[in-house]
Amino acid sequence: MGTKSAASPSGSTSVNLPEQYGCGPFRFTGTENALYRRHLLFDNIIDPSAASPRDRFEAFARGVRDVLSQRWTLTEKTYARENAKRVYYLSMEFLIGRSLANNISNLLLEPMLQDALQREGLQWVELLEQEPDAGLGNGGLGRLAACFVESAATLQIPVMGYGLRYEYGIFRQRIRDGWQQEEPDNWLRRQDPWEVPRLQDRVEIGLNCSFELHGGSLRAIPGKPSSLIGIPFDRPVVGYGGKTINTLRLWAAAAPDYFDFEAFSAGDFVSALTETLAAESLTRVLYPDDSTSVGQGLRFVQEYFLVACSLADLVRRFRQSNTGWSLFAEKAAIQLNDTHPAMAVTELLRILLDDAGLGWDEAWDITQRTLAYTNHTLLPEALEKWPLLWFELMLPRHLELIYEVNRRLLDDVRSRFPGESDRVARMSLIEEGSTRKIRMANLAITGSHSTNGVAAIHSQLLRTTTVKDFAEMFPERFNNKTNGVTPRRWLLLANPPLARAITDAIGEDWITDLSQLRRLEPLARDRDFRNAFRRAKREAKARFADWLRWSSGQTVDPETIIDSQVKRIHEYKRQLLNALRIVVLYNRLRVNPNLEMQPRTFVFGGKAAPAYRLAKLIIKFINNLAGTLDGDPAVRGRLRVVFVPDYCVSLAEYLIPASDVSNQISTAGYEASGTSNMKFMMNGALTLGTRDGATIEMAEEAGEKNFFLFGLTTDQVASGRGWYSPGWHYDHEPETRAALDLIFSNHFSGNEPGIFEPLREVLLTRGDFYMHLADLPSYLEADARLTTLYADGDAWAEKAILNIASSGKFSSDRTIAEYATGIWNAPPCPVR
Repeated sequence: MGTKSAASPSGSTSVNLPEQYGCGPFRFTGTENALYRRHLLFDNIIDPSAASPRDRFEAFARGVRDVLSQRWTLTEKTYARENAKRVYYLSMEFLIGRSLANNISNLLLEPMLQDALQREGLQWVELLEQEPDAGLGNGGLGRLAACFVESAATLQIPVMGYGLRYEYGIFRQRIRDGWQQEEPDNWLRRQDPWEVPRLQDRVEIGLNCSFELHGGSLRAIPGKPSSLIGIPFDRPVVGYGGKTINTLRLWAAAAPDYFDFEAFSAGDFVSALTETLAAESLTRVLYPDDSTSVGQGLRFVQEYFLVACSLADLVRRFRQSNTGWSLFAEKAAIQLNDTHPAMAVTELLRILLDDAGLGWDEAWDITQRTLAYTNHTLLPEALEKWPLLWFELMLPRHLELIYEVNRRLLDDVRSRFPGESDRVARMSLIEEGSTRKIRMANLAITGSHSTNGVAAIHSQLLRTTTVKDFAEMFPERFNNKTNGVTPRRWLLLANPPLARAITDAIGEDWITDLSQLRRLEPLARDRDFRNAFRRAKREAKARFADWLRWSSGQTVDPETIIDSQVKRIHEYKRQLLNALRIVVLYNRLRVNPNLEMQPRTFVFGGKAAPAYRLAKLIIKFINNLAGTLDGDPAVRGRLRVVFVPDYCVSLAEYLIPASDVSNQISTAGYEASGTSNMKFMMNGALTLGTRDGATIEMAEEAGEKNFFLFGLTTDQVASGRGWYSPGWHYDHEPETRAALDLIFSNHFSGNEPGIFEPLREVLLTRGDFYMHLADLPSYLEADARLTTLYADGDAWAEKAILNIASSGKFSSDRTIAEYATGIWNAPPCPVR
């Protein structure tokens, strides 16, 4: 297996640990009293010669944490001393990946790392592979949050992340017989060396119900109040250069000190622990199965738990340095990452009214000036709505406040738009129907001073379609903040060969100012730099191939075009369209085995929600397609499909630098932004995609001639809804018909006939809602242009370099700077 370096490409000189981080004097390794050996002995109680790989990882990570710990405490002391305005980023997900390599890189400890590995005879890759990806997120929402808190620390902005400490994450994905199988992701089986429990900061929150065991399940008992304890666990968020080390605070749920001794003594051991089981189950898993009311109810309580614990904590912090509530919005900004933390509106209002004793007008003004909301979706089903009954049973005070906020809102709507009863109904916080529901997006917009989308097209559609009524009522609240990704994780750390080539060409300033990559534009035609780029790509592809073989036993040929689509499995992201493209290419080779075709490896990765049957069937089809191609001598070595299981941050760090082609092929108007598109771009993959999300802005930066765009536009998708007929494409496009006929003839399911009939229903019978067949011909045409270009190595390298040079806008540093000035009004606070 290839090695993975955490090195800074700049070749930084050795860091003076006492001077840089205020720690020491001490050595990291080399003596019995050095950090690494002391942790092995005193934490793990083991002789170094007998230490396991996991023991060595834990000792090494704790040693790194020791290096940063005094700077971490100094960061908090500085914020308290300066009484700085603080930003609190509330998110149900923080997809942070692994921390060891990232922290070493951001702390500039590469020289120390190399010295330690040599002195102790350690294998860097072995250390890395002992750390599991933190099970704190699933997709783009959580990865964005992780990039944002890292950028905030790099920019020295006082930002604290708040999330939940999920014990099992979402799930570990295994593929058996082509099907996704979900297994527990017990990432905290061994103690995590980065987290610090803060028992002294625990928070108690109340619910208007308690729980009992009934038939093996927990059932809520309304009207019997109970409490939950939130225990915070802090993780360091290291800014580049180690100047600022902010905090990610994660809440774990526990029960108050309670034990039913009478029940236990009578032999009812489980009932004696009911309250403990109920509490600790709350943060057991990320995204409980929401296909059942029990799973939905757990999610509802998770969201309230996050909000209640975080607001109690930040209010306590505010009160330590301030006396007057009038200063609250001047000293605290709360960003809601999607609707999941939207209960912050009523929770903050409750605190200000009931605990602080403020009047309504002042409390509402402070609430709105403090809160800001980021919308991440245009899909109606993703705009959360919770049954009103749940508020009534569990959070009756919140429901009272929702009623009053809604009354005042609708009075204003009627005054502003007299006679428009339909508008009033749409803007109401309460959706009427057989089951009355609370519209959490409406609540978030009403209770905040800012609502932002995450790409220009997304923000436009948000204002003109999704929440048009609110944008017309409060136009000044709506703005755009195009997403970004951190170049430290996704270029410096993930792609050392390319990072070194860039630094050798333009210096290292790009690491904290990605706009510097524009200086690469003239080098796109420079033979030496094109060669350096190609060498870096070959090295990345070989490294990915080695790692994949080592980690899963799967093989890929690094000499082929690596054509990737990695993201959550969903119909609108159209992994099925990609598979149809491959079936068409396969058919061409079946008809004409002598057809010239560039050898290609198509890589898929992503998880399907456990209850999303069609998404799981798409995974099955991709795997059956892979098996069929592998078994057909006519295409073996020319077309290969690989589905990499359990897609995660660590896997992405290998795959993205290795990829030649990035598929961003969502139905236009459905992807809010995307961030994987940005990671691929800054690593020199060319985009094969639709005009959707941030891909539009990426193409504007690089020029459409350097992208392979295809398909219907957002307007064409919307205008075609009334007349679009997938049957027309089946009847009039021979390659489309041949591909579908091959699928439905059981060619890919010989041992499981009829298993892919639901795909016929989706694509033909039920109208192909996401317009796969409409975009397939233009997808194939763009694909042909792409493979023609790839045959010209210099021309391909030129376009790839121009993409890298144009990716500077898509740094999360730029995004966070825009949030800080445009929404939070939070200046940097240098640590001293």
